[in-house]
Amino acid sequence: MKYVVVTGGVVSGLGKGVTASSIGAVLKACGLRVTTIKIDPYLNTDAGTMSPFEHGEVYVLDDGGEVDLDLGNYERFLDIKLTRDHNITTGKVYQAVIDKERRGDYLGKTVQVVPHITDEIQDWIERVAIKPVDGKEGPPDVCVIELGGTIGDIESMPFIEALGQFSYRVGPGNFCLVHVSLVPVLNVVGEQKTKPTQHSVRGLRGLGLAPDILACRSTEPLEEHVTTKLSQFCNVPISSIVNLHDVTNIWHIPLLLRDQKAHEAILKVLDLQLVGKVPREPKLAEWTERASKFDKLKTP
Repeated sequence: MKYVVVTGGVVSGLGKGVTASSIGAVLKACGLRVTTIKIDPYLNTDAGTMSPFEHGEVYVLDDGGEVDLDLGNYERFLDIKLTRDHNITTGKVYQAVIDKERRGDYLGKTVQVVPHITDEIQDWIERVAIKPVDGKEGPPDVCVIELGGTIGDIESMPFIEALGQFSYRVGPGNFCLVHVSLVPVLNVVGEQKTKPTQHSVRGLRGLGLAPDILACRSTEPLEEHVTTKLSQFCNVPISSIVNLHDVTNIWHIPLLLRDQKAHEAILKVLDLQLVGKVPREPKLAEWTERASKFDKLKTP
């Protein structure tokens, strides 16, 4: 099983969900079977009791699970059917661990965040990742995991620790970390600033995770010298820096990833070279048509 983990830095609301969905769409277009997991670090068991004004509209799955809106993006982008277990929350993890403790599963051990909570998170990921979600038999090839929140948040610390351990559990060539960050432009100066991303990557490394691919959000396409600077200061090759600038509609994002050869960078980290039938060059003719058609629509 191969895992692609998507984290976010600098600010929330960068579009990690759309990025994760688009990465999945491109890998699926390469001929791979893709599944997804969303990690939400809040203490609620699910999104069902949260105000839509505070958290956005709730998305209801086929099994009745009330989950984060991002799972709706995954289902639409990848044409898959997810279950409530594909949404991991702090509440669910702690509840599972406390239930085990009450049953005596830990045999009198002192139950702690490390290793008990972190092991539960890793076991949950491994258990859910092998579930087929596309109507076919057998486990998928790749699991895209989105970690909600921003690097540095207190509530996401157990998950980051767990993912750090998980990268060693699955071994090199099976784990690819994509970090979504912001490259803002200060109106007064008018230039793209890399410092927020530098700090975000430094924070991520301090927590034991090193990004394989950097996905930089910006209003305009990144200038060449900015990409070079990011590569130098963040220790990420230029070929692994993807620019996700603002587009007219979200259907363009998989095309942006393809055009910048993001799939090749991810497949390289995951030891899945473009040889033979699968994976192949991504076929995104339908996406291209949809994106351009959407641009031409004027009447609401």
